[in-house]
Amino acid sequence: MATFNVRPDIDAAAAKLSSTMGSKREIQRLPEVLWEGETVEMLATGQYGGGAGLIAMTNLRLIFYKNGIMSQKVEDFPYGKVSSVQWQGGILLGTLTVYTSGNRADIKNMPKDQGKVLADDLRRHIAQGTAPGSTPASPAGGSAPTGAPDIASRLATLDQLRGQGLVSDEEYAQRRAQILDSL
Repeated sequence: MATFNVRPDIDAAAAKLSSTMGSKREIQRLPEVLWEGETVEMLATGQYGGGAGLIAMTNLRLIFYKNGIMSQKVEDFPYGKVSSVQWQGGILLGTLTVYTSGNRADIKNMPKDQGKVLADDLRRHIAQGTAPGSTPASPAGGSAPTGAPDIASRLATLDQLRGQGLVSDEEYAQRRAQILDSL
């Protein structure tokens, strides 16, 4: 499996993908579309709106991200706006259907193992809802990336990943040093 060295939460989620073929560019550039303080919990691959891309489940929303040579597509589904989720699996692939405010999004050709877990986790997120004030404001203009999180939030994310056992002590020390060196 490829090593990305993007950010600890993204690296941990990417390591669980069965294949990163066709999504390496999206994984590398995912921090550009994340909000400040947003962490990635799970990644999957699939097709949406005529293009193959990366599906990222974060602590705040579900994101479909396609970074092509000539264009970029980002569509997000904040958990508070998702009304229901449906998973339909075949032998190897399946379709995740996300219903939001009268709209329906079908994310097709998702690997069956990734799609089922993602659907179950997405249901858990929408059942819990979001606490008032816990969702940061959307980036200015609604879709422009905010850039990398500040040092304090990067360190907090790293501490959280270490606490969950997703980052080894050695990797923790290395990443912490990288973050502090960026000051």
